[in-house]
Amino acid sequence: MKLIESAQELLEQLWIATEEEAKPGLTVNGTTPEAIDELMRLGLAAREEEQITLTSAGLPEAAQAVRRHRLAERLLADVLATEEGLLEEQACRLEHALFDGVDESICTLLGHPRFCPHGKRIPLGQCCRQKRESVERLIAPLHELQPGQAGHIAYIQMNSPRRLQKLMAMGVLPGVSITLLRRSPSFVFEAGYSQFAVDEEIAADIYVRLAHD
Repeated sequence: MKLIESAQELLEQLWIATEEEAKPGLTVNGTTPEAIDELMRLGLAAREEEQITLTSAGLPEAAQAVRRHRLAERLLADVLATEEGLLEEQACRLEHALFDGVDESICTLLGHPRFCPHGKRIPLGQCCRQKRESVERLIAPLHELQPGQAGHIAYIQMNSPRRLQKLMAMGVLPGVSITLLRRSPSFVFEAGYSQFAVDEEIAADIYVRLAHD
């Protein structure tokens, strides 16, 4: 659903408040009136006095708005090597273009990432549920690779500080070359000049920028 940019941004703010901050909604103070009017006109949000909330129809639309923004961040960080300080501004510009299936193509290309560069959850899309391989993937989690596949570590999921610290202590860091050697009984891989064995849970946290012939 195409919305004016301020309405898309308000949808994102409402989803974050509702789903991640456990708030019922947002106050209208400081909110663009045009954005409120558009969301209410389309039945995506409701207003009661000075508070605006998502409707049942607005919740999935808001999730997709957040998804587009965080996929844009992932694309900018992992493929275009955008500096951290520019990520938010550039992602805000890019997300408004990710409609009509473009977001799903990018998600598939990146290997269906679960978290943005800041460790925040990326809402699932239809492509994630179907695990489509309609375009050749650029980035994939280590646990989905086959023995012999190689590349460089693109990023490490930040949903578990304990596992992240363990990998960093091992020298498994973004930019390091990596090759999967074996999948069973544990995932054995070579990173840099060392070999490591990890379980599937940890292997799923290591995302690899694949080397293509």
